[in-house]
Amino acid sequence: QVQLVESGGGLVQAGGSLRLSCAASGRIFRINAMGWYRQTPGKQRELVAASISGGITNDADAVEGRFTSAGDNARNTVFLQMNSLKPEDTAVYYCNAEVQSYYYTRVSAYWGQGTQVTVSS
Repeated sequence: QVQLVESGGGLVQAGGSLRLSCAASGRIFRINAMGWYRQTPGKQRELVAASISGGITNDADAVEGRFTSAGDNARNTVFLQMNSLKPEDTAVYYCNAEVQSYYYTRVSAYWGQGTQVTVSS
C-alpha cells in the first residue's frame, strides 16, 4: 500500500500565496508521476499541475504562470507553489501519485485525503 499525506492548505486573501506539500510513503518501487488536482462542489476533479518522472511538468491553463509544481524524487515528495491566488482557486486540492510498488507490478493511482484552500476576495 501507498499513502499520500498532504499539508499546506488554508485561508488566504486574493493575491496571496500558499505552498502545498505531498509526501508518498509505503511500498514504492518507482513513482511515474505526482500531481495535484482540485475539486469544488458539484464539479469534476480537474488537473492543476503534474510532475512527471524525468522533470516534465504539465500545468492547467487556468493556473499557468501562477502555480508551479516541483518534485523531490529523493523524498517522494511533490510541492505546489501557488502565487497570485484568486477566489476561483478555492477548492479542495488532492495529491495524486502513479506508483509501481514492485518491479513486476503494474502502475496504480493513489490519492491523498485532500486539503482545503480558500481564497477570500
